[in-house]
Amino acid sequence: MIPILILYLLSAVGAVEETLLDTRTATAELGWTAYPSSGWEEVSGYDENLNTIRTYQVCNVFESNQNNWLWTTFVNRKGAQRIYVEMRFTVRDCSSIPNVPGSCKETFNLYYYETDSGLNVQGAALWAEMPYLKVDTIAADESFSQVDFGGRLMKVNTEIRSFGPLSKNGFYLAFQDYGACMSLLSVRVFFKKCPRVIQNYATFAETMTGTESTSLVIAMGTCVQNAKEVDVPIKLYCNGDGEWMVPIGSCTCKAGYEPEKAMACRACHSGTFKATQNSELCTPCPANSRSLTEAASVCSCRIGYYRADFDSPEMPCTGVPSGPRNVISSVNETSIILEWNPPRDVGGRDDVMYNIVCKKCRNNRKMCSRCDENVEFVPRQFGLTETRVFISSLWAHTPYTFEIQAVNGVSGKSTYSPQHVSVNVTTNQAAPSTVPIMHQVSSTMTSITLSWPQPDQPNGIILDYELQYYEKDQNEYNSSVVKSLTNTARIDGLRPGIVYVVQVRARTVAGFGKYSGKMCFQTLTDDDYNFELREQLPLIAGSAAAGVVFIVSLVAVSIVCSRKRAYGKEAAYSDKLQHYSTGRGSPGMKIYIDPFTYEDPNEAVREFAKEIDVSCVKIEEVIGAGEFGEVYKGRLKLLAKREISAAIKTLKAGYSEKQRRDFLSEASIMGQFDHPNIIRLEGVVTKNRPVMIITEFMENGALDSFLRQNDGQFTVIQLVGMMRGIAAGMKYLSEMNYVHRDLAARNILVNSNLVCKVSDFGLSRYLQDDTSDPTYTSSLGGKIPVRWTAPEAIAYRKFTSASDVWSYGIVMWEVMSFGERPYWDMSNQDVINAIEQDYRLPPPMDCPAALHQLMLDCWQKDRNSRPKFAQNVNTLDKMIRNPTSLKTMATITAVPSQPLLDRSVPDFTAFTSVEDWLSAIKMSQYRENFLNSGFTSLQLSTQMTSEDLLRIGVTLAGHQKKILNSIQSMRGQISQSTSAMA
Repeated sequence: MIPILILYLLSAVGAVEETLLDTRTATAELGWTAYPSSGWEEVSGYDENLNTIRTYQVCNVFESNQNNWLWTTFVNRKGAQRIYVEMRFTVRDCSSIPNVPGSCKETFNLYYYETDSGLNVQGAALWAEMPYLKVDTIAADESFSQVDFGGRLMKVNTEIRSFGPLSKNGFYLAFQDYGACMSLLSVRVFFKKCPRVIQNYATFAETMTGTESTSLVIAMGTCVQNAKEVDVPIKLYCNGDGEWMVPIGSCTCKAGYEPEKAMACRACHSGTFKATQNSELCTPCPANSRSLTEAASVCSCRIGYYRADFDSPEMPCTGVPSGPRNVISSVNETSIILEWNPPRDVGGRDDVMYNIVCKKCRNNRKMCSRCDENVEFVPRQFGLTETRVFISSLWAHTPYTFEIQAVNGVSGKSTYSPQHVSVNVTTNQAAPSTVPIMHQVSSTMTSITLSWPQPDQPNGIILDYELQYYEKDQNEYNSSVVKSLTNTARIDGLRPGIVYVVQVRARTVAGFGKYSGKMCFQTLTDDDYNFELREQLPLIAGSAAAGVVFIVSLVAVSIVCSRKRAYGKEAAYSDKLQHYSTGRGSPGMKIYIDPFTYEDPNEAVREFAKEIDVSCVKIEEVIGAGEFGEVYKGRLKLLAKREISAAIKTLKAGYSEKQRRDFLSEASIMGQFDHPNIIRLEGVVTKNRPVMIITEFMENGALDSFLRQNDGQFTVIQLVGMMRGIAAGMKYLSEMNYVHRDLAARNILVNSNLVCKVSDFGLSRYLQDDTSDPTYTSSLGGKIPVRWTAPEAIAYRKFTSASDVWSYGIVMWEVMSFGERPYWDMSNQDVINAIEQDYRLPPPMDCPAALHQLMLDCWQKDRNSRPKFAQNVNTLDKMIRNPTSLKTMATITAVPSQPLLDRSVPDFTAFTSVEDWLSAIKMSQYRENFLNSGFTSLQLSTQMTSEDLLRIGVTLAGHQKKILNSIQSMRGQISQSTSAMA
């Protein structure tokens, strides 16, 4: 049955018929075989148009039991599967013949016999023994009976029959007469084909029809020259009548080519272009561009004009803007407001933005350097869309120069520096900046001792400090004041067990600065007096330059409370106390329970993981694939709770019971943990399919890839905050007697607030082989991630909290190197051998000496000599409280002697090009910036300054610092090499 779809025929394309046999053109004897000899007779005659033809006739109507056969010669089918036979014949009307017996017929039969070669059978056997297949009984539509003086008046019949399918080389036709008076005027044997055609810019070859009249034969198309597929596959259907039907898929002209008469694709002429593949015509080049050759897909910009990377080829080429105009500056102590008018010439674009270059100068303004990182720009320093900026946190009594650059989307394409206007200002006398944080030193039932760092910008000599405090439940207007000449003070006369809100501010000759943020501290109660908690209060480690605040939760007797800033907005600090015991057997102590110790592991799932109704879970998109199935991002909406984002791990279909237990074991482990630096389990879905583990969603993903994507964009104090969070999470796990075994940056997740959380507890029990993190098979069997694993764990499979500390040192190194691969491209065996010989990883670039020393402490060969996680937390807290301890950078020699040290600082003397150098320090994205600005050699590059980097488009402070440090190292190596040669 023919589907409805194929009723659609391609118009104006007729079928092709190929003839295999045609007696109409024969002038000699046909040579067919007749049996018996008194039957069919070959004669010459005339057709209806009086053309001479060879015919066969028979008319033995007065004899009974007629059975006259006529065989054609062998017909080669030429690959056709269905054959058509056109027969032209005349038949005498039996009623017009006088005294004719009742055996007279007006029909005859058509047969065929399929064979691979000609037959040698003769006589009666040819029709009696051969298995002929009947095609049809042929009847005349019209017979003749009248006779004129020239003979019979003929009425010619034409009938067409078909048969198939055929599979052998050829066939014979047989005509059987059993009592008719007839003449077989002509026989034409042919088959049908769909013709060669071009449709939808695709060529389809001549195609034979199928085995049945209703058959459809698929023909695959080929795009014409300079065309390309749009929808594939490209095909047509050839029906039984040799007609094309149902076009599927199509081609269109490639970019740079236009359609010609819907049959071909020709190249766009010079001065025109076509940017995309479609059936549209070429168009003239946009303004300020041209195409000098044919088949252009984009018109190149004229000299002095450019296109931005995000501009489409259809857009005109544009220029860079002129400089801003009419700058007005307003100075208020250590703050400045700059305002200006837009450029007269915006380059033909509407995306003009402004960058502010800040330079701090000496009094004579002959020596200027880049401003400190803590200078604040509102709304921002780079990419300003407004013509106004507020600049604060400047130094008092200091000359500054500000360059206001006008840039647009093509400024980075120009080899010239952005047009700018400069303004010189000098700040006034100002009060000190805000004290960033307070720390509790100790507390009693009636007193609290506090300390704090000096303000980032004292703006003069600090004369004294003033503390304001009051009970949290009381009104701020009932506050008391304590003064201190140093950055430490003791507040006496307090009530036991009461939470107090405290603020501090500094004073210089210019007056008081602003109060610090409100923080809450609690005096001891009677019960606390003999049981002092040794944990310390929450720290807030942040970077004003990056605008990021880390809330580092240290469990303490203090409470961080909500406070209002001077401008009235609430700051997000928690009022909750989190109590974690530090000693085994202490109150509130929890011990980890291995779910595999349960006789029925499903019982562990029920005990430690909450079952969630599947209707509460909404899957949104795939974000990865785990060992057991896909990982999705989704939404979780529990009863009486707000909807939250969630990560959803699924168990793929067809799992075994063992796979199900192993999959859910991670939930049984996570469900036992409750800490802000451990990934939080929301629950599981086990009563529906697929089985799911649902955790909190960490927006920034794995720490290693996150750091690589943001190379150089975090300050040291921010990186320390990240490491502190990881250490706090591991401290909690170690106190629960849980050993992670696979601690690495890839198994640390980062949320939108840059809080780091330990994850991947499934792999901590069964370490699997992972091609992305090569492992080493130990002598005792099993796979171990060598680069992160302590030597005793590799050699003896001795996994303890101390081996986790070793891994933590590697994680610290990953953080400070912004996701660099530990030990680079060394083989696992080389790493093992090097560690055995007491080699250790060198400090990453710009790594403080104190942090590298902590790494080395974690990599002590004797595991009993390594610090505990609690000690690591305390050490990092001290660094956060005293940022000056991080100013001393770790150093290594310019020509290292140890095999692991030669990877930290590249051998710059071995480089031959700027490209090699930038690739070595992972700054290849600036290759074009250097080369287009004329810094085409290493000699020129070593003379670059921070202003040069900003001028060529290196605007990220972290990237500038990395390149400048590399330039300094390069200068040192070149100098050392020159001295050695001398």
